[in-house]
Amino acid sequence: MSAAETEKSGTNKDLKFTNTLTREKEDFRAIDDENVRLYVCGPTVYDFAHIGNARPVIVFDVLYRLLQHVYGPDHVTYARNITDVDDKINARALRDHPELPLNDAIARVTQRTADQFHKDIEALNVLQPDHEPRATQHIDGMIDMIRLLIDKGHAYQAEGEVLFDTASMPDYGGLSKRKLDEQIAGARIAVDAHKKNPGDFVLWKLSSDEEPGWESPWGRGRPGWHIECSVMSAHHLGKVFDIHGGGLDLIFPHHENEIAQSCCANDTKTMANYWMHNGFLQVEGKKMSKSEGNFFTIQELLETDNFGGRKWPGEVLRLAMLMTNYREPIDFSVRKLEEAENLLSKWPDPVETDAEPSAEVLGALKDDLNTAAAIQALHALAGEAARDDSKMPVYSASAALMGLRPVVADLSGVDNAAIEAEVARRLEALKARNWPEADRIRDELTSQGILLKDSKDSATGERITSWEVKR
Repeated sequence: MSAAETEKSGTNKDLKFTNTLTREKEDFRAIDDENVRLYVCGPTVYDFAHIGNARPVIVFDVLYRLLQHVYGPDHVTYARNITDVDDKINARALRDHPELPLNDAIARVTQRTADQFHKDIEALNVLQPDHEPRATQHIDGMIDMIRLLIDKGHAYQAEGEVLFDTASMPDYGGLSKRKLDEQIAGARIAVDAHKKNPGDFVLWKLSSDEEPGWESPWGRGRPGWHIECSVMSAHHLGKVFDIHGGGLDLIFPHHENEIAQSCCANDTKTMANYWMHNGFLQVEGKKMSKSEGNFFTIQELLETDNFGGRKWPGEVLRLAMLMTNYREPIDFSVRKLEEAENLLSKWPDPVETDAEPSAEVLGALKDDLNTAAAIQALHALAGEAARDDSKMPVYSASAALMGLRPVVADLSGVDNAAIEAEVARRLEALKARNWPEADRIRDELTSQGILLKDSKDSATGERITSWEVKR
C-alpha cells in the first residue's frame, strides 16, 4: 500500500464533517480529488425497508449530491451494497415459499424485496449509486480475504467455523471506543461457545444440506455478516477510501468489525479516513417496534393510509427527514410530516437551470451536512423566487442540490387521453381486486415517466388517482 493511497492529499474545499473515528468535526480532504470515494451500508433484503432505513439513504444521498457538486459528477464514486446472504432471509424464504427449493425461495424473497426497495427510494428522489454490489456476487472475494486473515494469524478455525481473533488486533475497538473485555459477539449468525475471546466474531459458518452454501477450504458454508462489506468496498473503492457511512446502530459491531478485517487483511492503518453516522429514529416519541404497533415501512407511508390516515408523497418524507440534523435523533411523526408538507406548499415549482446554488445553502451543507440550516435558507429563497422570477434559477439549483422540488416536466407531447384511459383501467382493476393487472398498469406508466398518486375523495371515500410527468 503506497502512501498516496492512504494520505489525505486532496485540496481543501471548505468541507467539514464530524468523523466518528475521532469524535471531532474535521476539514475534509480527499485521498484523490479526481476520485472521491463513498461507501454506505445498504439494506438486508429479507423484508421491505422501514422508515428508519430511509434515513441513511436520504442523508447520504444529500452527501453524494454535495460531493458531486464540489468535485464534479465524474469525480465521485458511490457504492451502496445489498446484503442478500443472511439467516433472516433464509427464515423468510422458508416461511413464505415452503413449496419451493430453498435457493429458489431465497431468490424470490431477495428479488421482490430489492425491487420494492428501489421503487421506494425512487419515490424519495434518491440518486442511484455508481455501484450496488450484492453479497452473493462477492463470495469468492470473501473466501480469499478469510484465507488471508488465517494466514496472517488474525483468524482461526473452531468446530467447523472460522472466527476473527480480536485479540490479534491491538487497536480493536477504536471506532466504538469500547475495550476488548467489553465486547460481545454481535453477529447476526448464531455462534457456538467455542471462541478464544468473547468478542471474536464469525467469518465463515458451515451450512447444513437444507441451508444455502458455497464451497470453501473450510467446508460448504456461508459468510458472516461483517466480511461482506470489507470485500465489496475494497473491490469497488480500494483498500482505503474516503468516507464510510451508515446508521449509528452500525458502529458496533458491524463497522468495528469491518475495520478489523480490512486493516488486518490489507496491512493498512485504516479502512476509511472519515466515518459518518446518522442518528436513531423513533416514531411518535417511541422506539419503533412491531410490539409497539409503530413499525412502518417506506411502502406503507407512500402507498397506504396506515400512518396518519393517508398516503404521504415521497418529497414530504424526504424533507421531513432533512429538517433534523443528520447526527441527532429524529422523532418521526404525523405532525412533522404535516409541517414538511406545509413548507413545500409554499415553494414554487423550480425550473431547469445551470445556475449555481446559493452560497447560504451550499455553505450550510458544507458545514457537516447541516440540512436544517440549508432548508431555512432554501425557504427564504423560495419566497424570493415566488416574488421575483429572476431569483428562480438560484432557488431551483439550491433545491436540486438537496434533492427537493424536482423540476416539473414538460407536458408537451404527452397523450393525456391515453394516460387517463390507462388510469381508469387501473382503477377498475383495483375495484375488481385484480392486483397484478393494477400493478402492471402502474409499472407501465412509471416506465413512461408517469407518476400516479392515489388518494380518497373526501365526500365519497372512493379512491381517486391523479398523475404527473416526472423526470
